[in-house]
Amino acid sequence: MFSRWTTKIKRTTPSQWIDTFLPCCRWIRTYKWREYLQPDLMAGLTVGVMLIPQVDTGFIPIFVYAIFGSSRQLAIGPVALVSLLVSNVLGGLDLSDELYTELAILLAFMVGIMECIMALLRLGWLIRFISHSVISGFTTASAIVIALSQAKYFLGYDIVRSSKIVPLIKSIISGAHKFSWPPFVMGSCILAILLVMKHLGKSRKQFRFLRPAGPLSAVVLGTVFVKIFHPSSISLVGEIPQGLPSFSIPKNFEYAKSLIPTAMLITGVAILESVGIAKALAAKNGYELDSSQELFGLGLANILGSFFSAYPSTGSFSRSAVNNDSGAKTGLSGIVAGTVMGCSLLFLTPLFESIPQCALAAIVISAVMGLVDYNEAIFLWHVDKKDFVLWIITSTTTLFLGIEIGVLVGVGVSLAFVIHESANPHIAVLGRLPGTTVYRNIQQYPEAYTYNGIVIVRIDAPIYFANISYIKDRLREYEADVDKSARHGPEVERIHFVILEMSPITYIDSSAVQALKDLHQEYKSRDIEICISNPNQDVLLTLTKAGIVELIGKEWYFVRVHDAVQVCLQHVQSLNRTPKNPVSFGEDKQDFFQRLSNQREEDLSMAELESGDKKTSVPKFTGPHLEPLLSRKIMGDSSASYIHMVQHLIEKCLIFNMTKEECMEALSKHANIEPVITSTVWKELEKENKEFFEAYAQSKSKDDRMSEEETSKMIQKMISQQSESSKDHDPDE
Repeated sequence: MFSRWTTKIKRTTPSQWIDTFLPCCRWIRTYKWREYLQPDLMAGLTVGVMLIPQVDTGFIPIFVYAIFGSSRQLAIGPVALVSLLVSNVLGGLDLSDELYTELAILLAFMVGIMECIMALLRLGWLIRFISHSVISGFTTASAIVIALSQAKYFLGYDIVRSSKIVPLIKSIISGAHKFSWPPFVMGSCILAILLVMKHLGKSRKQFRFLRPAGPLSAVVLGTVFVKIFHPSSISLVGEIPQGLPSFSIPKNFEYAKSLIPTAMLITGVAILESVGIAKALAAKNGYELDSSQELFGLGLANILGSFFSAYPSTGSFSRSAVNNDSGAKTGLSGIVAGTVMGCSLLFLTPLFESIPQCALAAIVISAVMGLVDYNEAIFLWHVDKKDFVLWIITSTTTLFLGIEIGVLVGVGVSLAFVIHESANPHIAVLGRLPGTTVYRNIQQYPEAYTYNGIVIVRIDAPIYFANISYIKDRLREYEADVDKSARHGPEVERIHFVILEMSPITYIDSSAVQALKDLHQEYKSRDIEICISNPNQDVLLTLTKAGIVELIGKEWYFVRVHDAVQVCLQHVQSLNRTPKNPVSFGEDKQDFFQRLSNQREEDLSMAELESGDKKTSVPKFTGPHLEPLLSRKIMGDSSASYIHMVQHLIEKCLIFNMTKEECMEALSKHANIEPVITSTVWKELEKENKEFFEAYAQSKSKDDRMSEEETSKMIQKMISQQSESSKDHDPDE
């Protein structure tokens, strides 16, 4: 892992380093002034106006996030949920107003530190567990809750502040007797104007400027109406303190220890809510979001904001929805919003005091209406029932239990699904597609056929402690459940070989290694051999270190499934073969190997073994789907001639008193013959000529051993002679 990071750092260019620390450079470099400037200005003005009631606490963070944040539509600042958390904790303490404010500022500093630490530790990957279904369900439910929370400005009376739908509805019903018509009529008219402008901007090209202009038009219309008619029943933004916030360092660090749990909770909300919203907006606008950079941007915004009397800021669902709905394309909208807030603090506070609250509420409701994503639920129902259930669970818990609990439950259920899938991985039994050397899932390809005595299994997941028991149980099931209807090859009563196709396996842990050892012993007691096909480098290294390679035997490791099948088929065929009369040690060695070659030509060909046809004929291999048992790297005309050559080479090794291991090494090094081939031929010779090999083992002498150079010359000469012989060989003879 360290080397990978080192390589990544070396490959990073100066411009990429700048983009990493200043994400704003990404959109500045590619900014399309004609296309992006107008919607960014409109969105920034609208969000800036919305932030005016909280201008003291949201001024600095929005500037910082625009530079260091990776989301281009997220609007940060004070939000209701964080305000509730701060109020619940600090409100329960007996504090003066001054100390209350200072501790709220200290909380912002602590939250920023925690977010930056998480970003530096690259813990943004935790956000990957928030699936699209969770985000969609969360945004849908949150949109409904936010819309209901704005109803008080339409109805003309206060309702309870809550992130749950039941208290909101109860509060709305219980206060119905206080209903006021003027704010309801004004808010409804402004909402209707916004929806019409949005529809025209979407559906007609010539009116697309209306969409981003809608929210600002609503504010202007509402303000003009109030200035002209002075309605007493319509609530206004009210008095706003004038002047920019002054610089000050957070104080009262002696309270920091008691505030840690609250700071951690607010940080969790920032991760679950802010980054969740940012991911949803990034997906809608077609760009990638760096979760760790997002945490760093939020953290830095809170740290620097705390130096200017800001309390904890995070991504605002309602303002982000308005920002996106107004057409924001880049972080410039955030800078514009910050500029509007700064100008408001310095010069325009009297003007903004007359903005009607129902106009701002209409803007929020118009924006969140587009986030009620019921079409996604219909899509998930048709595509993936599991994701549909996840969507329903997340949206329901968010509505009834609150935003933070809804996201936590959604993420928890997502993790439960991931753990279940990981602990119960997909395992396929493979069969051979007719006319090819390709092996595929027999459930997906019913025409694929299997072989008697052989089970080929592919495990489509890493093997570790949580799933190894499930894998072992499934392997036992495959061994017991043998369907002979689509099987080819020699007829046998039971399974003799289990081939594990390991190419999809990316990782194997110590628990799985121990389980493989146990499985090998279990199979060995029942005379079943395990074959391993195509493990990747890391898996093979783990198996080697754990001694699994030596335990199973190097000759049972193969590059392709087809190679393993051919070797296993040859062994299965030998089980049905009647034993030959052994030769004595005194028999002429040349005659002995000539007889073995003749016997080989009388055996069934591999094509016949694969098809189940038991007619005896001289094997012919004219196509890739009739590939012989042994490799055709050197000799490609017929399996008989190649086997004949390997046998002659083994004969020379025997003549010069080589052991099996020395013979395998010599043929691999000088003739490019894979050790598994030499081992297979050697074992068959041992089975058929036990007396000969026993006598050979007792009589060999090291004095007759050839040198390395002599061995190489002898093998090359044998290959040359055999090649000339094969050229003159007529395969149809």
